[in-house]
Amino acid sequence: MVRAGQRNRVAAGLCVALLLLAGAAPARAASPDEDAAFLNALTWGVTPSGFAELRALGRARWLAAQLHPRAEPRLPPAAQAQVEALTPRQPLRERIVALDAQQRAAGALPDAEARKAALQAYQEALNAALRDAVAATLLRALSSPDQLRERLTWIWFNRFNVHQGKANLRAMVGDYLDTAIRPHALGRFRDLLGATLRHPAMLRYLDNAENAAGRLNENYARELMELHTMGVGSGYTQADVEALARILTGIGLDARPEDPKLPPERRADLIRDGVFIFNPARHDYGDKVLLGHTIRGRGFAEVEEALDLLAAQPATARHVSRMLAAALTGAEPPDALVERLAAVFVRTRGDIAATVAALAESPDLTRAAAPFKDPMRYVLSALRLAYDTRVILNTGPVQGWLTRLGEGLFNRSTPDGYPLAAAAWNGPGQLVARFEVARQIGSGPAGLFRPPGPDATEEPAFPLVQNALYFSTLAGMLGEPTRAALARAVSPQEWNTLFLSSPEFMR
Repeated sequence: MVRAGQRNRVAAGLCVALLLLAGAAPARAASPDEDAAFLNALTWGVTPSGFAELRALGRARWLAAQLHPRAEPRLPPAAQAQVEALTPRQPLRERIVALDAQQRAAGALPDAEARKAALQAYQEALNAALRDAVAATLLRALSSPDQLRERLTWIWFNRFNVHQGKANLRAMVGDYLDTAIRPHALGRFRDLLGATLRHPAMLRYLDNAENAAGRLNENYARELMELHTMGVGSGYTQADVEALARILTGIGLDARPEDPKLPPERRADLIRDGVFIFNPARHDYGDKVLLGHTIRGRGFAEVEEALDLLAAQPATARHVSRMLAAALTGAEPPDALVERLAAVFVRTRGDIAATVAALAESPDLTRAAAPFKDPMRYVLSALRLAYDTRVILNTGPVQGWLTRLGEGLFNRSTPDGYPLAAAAWNGPGQLVARFEVARQIGSGPAGLFRPPGPDATEEPAFPLVQNALYFSTLAGMLGEPTRAALARAVSPQEWNTLFLSSPEFMR
């Protein structure tokens, strides 16, 4: 007679044998340390509640939910109420029309002092729009349960960067992020490319509004190939840039209600969508040769064909895959990883979620040596660890810290976006500034819980960095020098500051 213990041993042995026969190794459960690193790579920073959720669901279920979130962004009620209060009530076109009218009226005032005051009011209206966009973006990044989408929203914004300081872009950047970037952050790359092309923020920032037949402006065409798709040194030529610029002629902005004057044979080619316009009167209808392909001159369909061509290039697959891996791991990815991701990108026709899934399932996600967080990751991860599910009421200090650390939101002036390499962020000046930011975050509420309004009183709060997650997992990931430094802390504030300044937390 076989006893229960023997039956269990036989069953276990049979399972192992079947796995070996099938050529598969038994799956090993991830350790708490590995799950913490996994969360840090795919979110804006590990939190006690997020860590508990991952451990309860397991990586596969957690990742599936993150890769395919609901279309409508989710937030906790306290954050949702703030974001709704910050969201403009009018469509972008109506806001641009109103701001343009305000600027014209201010400029037409005959009295110099009155004109100066009115123009200042116009600038303040733009600044208020920017502040609202920054606050809403930070609230989503800190509090959204769809953390992977928020990480990717920022990564894609940085890849398709626009700068708030140009013209009236302060009124557009929030809409650009919310309508062109976030809805496509985990979709198809081709759709993301098309959405950014049609947004007035991109067209204004990279001057395609000035690009017309006979008066070519190559700025956007060049960045489309150099930064957004194929990458430098991937084989395209100056002739390709010129051809793409000709294809892009006629794409621009127009907030006026009346259509442009067009000859009868071109009227059907006119496209208007909010502020976006494809004006056939400004388009070069000649045939073009782009990357060896002849594109017949026929209006906006040329643009769609060109984007299809660019998105399908193997160079684009490699360039996008390298950028994604570098952004999520915080390190320069090995070529073998880039090639694996690029193969997925090509096979799935640019499915971003599939490409990120391949990275998330690779040991390279956490094995790559991530030498240093960029300021955005550093500040947000500190706040998420310190306050977990508690929603902050004032994002002003956060933007101040990011600006001080050199990565202010919507503030990168060049189209290449903020650098991904750690070397850009680990200089002595950065370390000194980070220590001060760590001190402010670790010492108290730092103004984060002071509601808007002149008479508002700051709610009591204290950062709980030494929380359950620290004792269960993070403490075991510290090196001896950091342990020794923390042991000498004379107050919770000093302990928090030392932990948030430690090399382990910087990574």
